[in-house]
Amino acid sequence: MIEKTITLENIPLTDFLGVENKNITELAEAFPKTRIISRGNEILVKGEAPDIVQITEILDSLMAHFHQFGKITEETVRGYISQERQEFVPENSPDGIILFGTKGSPIKAKTVNQQRLVKAVHDYDLVFVLGPAGTGKTYVSVAMAVKALKNKQVKKIIITRPAVEAGENLGFLPGDLKEKIDPYLRPIYDALNDMVAFEKLKYYMEREIIEIAPLAYMRGRTLNNAFILLDEAQNTTPMQMKMFLTRMGPDSKMIVTGDTTQIDLPASQRSGLKEAVRILNGINSIGFIELNEKDVVRHRLVRDIIEAYGKAKND
Repeated sequence: MIEKTITLENIPLTDFLGVENKNITELAEAFPKTRIISRGNEILVKGEAPDIVQITEILDSLMAHFHQFGKITEETVRGYISQERQEFVPENSPDGIILFGTKGSPIKAKTVNQQRLVKAVHDYDLVFVLGPAGTGKTYVSVAMAVKALKNKQVKKIIITRPAVEAGENLGFLPGDLKEKIDPYLRPIYDALNDMVAFEKLKYYMEREIIEIAPLAYMRGRTLNNAFILLDEAQNTTPMQMKMFLTRMGPDSKMIVTGDTTQIDLPASQRSGLKEAVRILNGINSIGFIELNEKDVVRHRLVRDIIEAYGKAKND
């Protein structure tokens, strides 16, 4: 049995605990093997590690809820308990579930190569994932990042991509660089919306616990205790790729995803992803996963389209 102390910041204890301590009683009854004790502006939790992780997540959510809405009810507590129990999945889940989505449906690796990706993320701190569109490389990677955050293995998630798009000119879009690139990060936002409840995702992003930013924003930073995902990495230059990889700090994990058949750089520019794979391929402590048309989880026609283009390229 372990114990953890959670400090209430700028929250009156009586408001947080509820009338006759009903709020905290609701939480305690949901975890009968634990002890939850309130004293001063602190809540002491004693129990087994998996229960402590879930209770801490629920208390964090309740504190954020109070700061936003100014009150907490028993129904609020029940809602966050239900949400957390849906989302939490132990490490090495026997049925291959990565986590539960916001609608309660399980998110899991659906193909053999996706399962290899999940295992590689467990085994290595840096993993390169190559594959065509629709193979789930980004979606599964985001799921692994969210799971690591929920299981308290990292303190934040950072997701980035280069500001390069086929046939588009970012300069004509309104706003600053981040605002210009946000529409191209839509697949990332869609994946996160499937995996993190709206209010919690908003809370995470406001406090930069989950950060989505252009690759240019990574320069000069050291990324500690974070899960970092570089998407669309085929459109990095060699200099950008080296810059990104050397941002990695202690207790961090990185996934680099890309499709080397969809490079949108000028013809004279080398792809940083292709060069990184060539240079780093001999390092045993780095994972390399390749997905193919058999891993496509979109419409069945996507697989046929990828195969047809592959044959045409070889003709």
